[in-house]
Amino acid sequence: MSETLREMCKTLRLAYVADIYETVDYDTPAQFLEAVFAEEFRKREAAKVQRLIKKAKFLDSKSLASYEWHDQIRFPAHIDQTGLSSLSFLEHRENIVLIGSPGTGKTHLATALGRKACEQGYDVRFFRVAHLVEQLETALKQDKLTAFRKRFEKVELIVLDEMGYLPFSKAGSELLFQLISEWYEQKSLIITSNLEFSQWNRIFIDSRLTAALVDRLIHHAHILSFTGESYRLANALSKSL
Repeated sequence: MSETLREMCKTLRLAYVADIYETVDYDTPAQFLEAVFAEEFRKREAAKVQRLIKKAKFLDSKSLASYEWHDQIRFPAHIDQTGLSSLSFLEHRENIVLIGSPGTGKTHLATALGRKACEQGYDVRFFRVAHLVEQLETALKQDKLTAFRKRFEKVELIVLDEMGYLPFSKAGSELLFQLISEWYEQKSLIITSNLEFSQWNRIFIDSRLTAALVDRLIHHAHILSFTGESYRLANALSKSL
């Protein structure tokens, strides 16, 4: 491709035409243009998905394709595996809460659902809850809390992993409560926890704050219970035999 044509593509923001035009099979000029533009659109969408996945900051690349569904996941009456995988809860800004013992597949499923949401064009963020609280407390100390909260204005799904592994300070609990309250009925959340709701006082200290938070989370939520032994532990034990 000549430099003149390359500059034209750049001006028209056709990022991929210069790389693909020679590989396109065609019989007519119209077929050529259609094929080139179709590939341009495809590559743009693929690049967008990769940008969304990068922005989400998942800790690994777990997907639904690699997830091992098992009979020790108890679904509520109003959603099943197919409904969950379809991400229909995002359309209604509903929440998903995954509760159960460590190592039973909660984080894998939460990550996989978040990744699929990125693939469908949703803006997603993934946090270990303890790290999010640390960031909130730091933002408060640096007088940057408003700017930090604004980062979520266009985010549509937030994954909060490991709610309950570490207790929070009173200030941290209140900051997290305020943030989740802002997201209430505006965004969808996926939360994983090893604690039943009745045990969340261990995390948030203030029983009234805990009750108010749980009320917001479960109002529009699908709650899945994970039972059974840890996959990680079972895998480690099998390798030691």
